[in-house]
Amino acid sequence: MDFTFTEDQTAILEAVKEFCDEDLAPKAQETDEAGIWPAENVKKLAELDLMGIPVPEEYGGLGMDFLTWSAVGEELSRSCTTTGAVYGAHVLAVVPIMMFGSDEQKQKYLKPLATGEKIGAFGLTEPGAGSDAAAVATKAELDGDHYVLNGSKIFISNGGEAEVYVIIATTDPSRGARGMTAFIVEKGTPGFEFGKDEKKMAFPSLPNRELVFTDCRVPKENLLGRERGGFLVAMRTLGVGRIGMATGAVGVARAALEAAVPYTHQRQQFGQPISNFQAIQFMVADMATEVDCARLLTWRAAWLKDQNKPFEKEAAMAKVYASEVAMRTTTKAVQIFGGYGYTREFPVERYMREAKLFEIVEGTSEVQRMVIANHVLRELNK
Repeated sequence: MDFTFTEDQTAILEAVKEFCDEDLAPKAQETDEAGIWPAENVKKLAELDLMGIPVPEEYGGLGMDFLTWSAVGEELSRSCTTTGAVYGAHVLAVVPIMMFGSDEQKQKYLKPLATGEKIGAFGLTEPGAGSDAAAVATKAELDGDHYVLNGSKIFISNGGEAEVYVIIATTDPSRGARGMTAFIVEKGTPGFEFGKDEKKMAFPSLPNRELVFTDCRVPKENLLGRERGGFLVAMRTLGVGRIGMATGAVGVARAALEAAVPYTHQRQQFGQPISNFQAIQFMVADMATEVDCARLLTWRAAWLKDQNKPFEKEAAMAKVYASEVAMRTTTKAVQIFGGYGYTREFPVERYMREAKLFEIVEGTSEVQRMVIANHVLRELNK
C-alpha cells in the first residue's frame, strides 16, 4: 500500500490547495452564514475538473482514482466544510451511475455530472428508513413504458439544487430489501417536487430537502441496474459514501487542529503561552495523532476500492473512527480556545457543530460498528 502521489496527482492537489487557500478558506464563514447554496464555489469546482475525478475520461471525468478524490475532498472540507459536503454528496449520484448504468445512461447523465455541468444527489433516507435502509416505502409501479413513483425522501443533501437524482424505491414491498429498485430521476419531472429544507445545527448553506413523488412517471430506460437490484446499488453507493464521510470528517478535524495550534502560541496565561503547558501539549499530541490515524484509515479504504478489493469493512472503520475523531478534535479545539472558543469570533465552535453530523449521516456510528462486527465475525470464524 503506497500513498506516494504521482506527478499528476500532486499537480491536482497543488491546484486544489491554492484554490482552497485563496478562494474557499477566506470566505468559509461567510459561505456558512449566508444560508444559501454556494453556487460560485461549485462552479469553480467544475472549472477545476474536480466533479468527476474517478469517472473514466470517455464519460467526461479525469479517469483517476478514489484516493485522489479523497485527498481532494479533505482539502475542500478543511477549507470550507459546506463546499466539501456538496462535493461529497454529488459523488453519491456519480458512483451508482458509473457502476450500474448502461452506456446510454452514462452518456446522458454521467457525462454532465462528471464535468460539473449538472449536480447530483442520492435519495435513500425516508422517515421510516434511516439506519434500516431496507424499510424503504417509496413505491414504483410499472405502467406501460414508465414506472410511477409515489412516496418521499428526507434529509437529501444537494436536494433542490441537484439536477440528477438516484432514487431507491420498492417495486415489490413484500420482498423487503430484495424488492428495492434504483432509478435516475431528473429535476423537473412532473410529479417530482421539493418539500421541507431542514433547519440544522450546522451546515445552513447545504440543502437537505425532502423529495416528494406524486404519480411521478419515470421512463423505463431510467431504471438503474436491474429491477429489484436496488439494495445492491444502495449498499455499493453507501460504501463509497462512507469513504466520503470519513474524508469530510478528517477535513474538519484537521481544520480544528490547524486553528488550535497557532492559538496555543498566541494565548498567554500565567506569563507564558499556553503551548508551554503539558496539559495543552498532550491535547495537541492526541489531536494530531488521531487526525493522522483517521486519514490513513480513510486512504486505505479508498486504495482498496481502487484495487477492486473488498473495502466495505475498511470504509465502515474509516467512517466511524474519523467521525468520532472529528468530534473529539473539534471539542478539544474549543477547549483550547476557552471562552473565545464558545463564541462565533473564531471558527472552532462551527467546526464542533459540523463534526456531529459525521457521526450520523451515511450510517450512524452504531450502524458502522454493526457492519464491522459482521465482517470480523465472519472472517474469524472460517
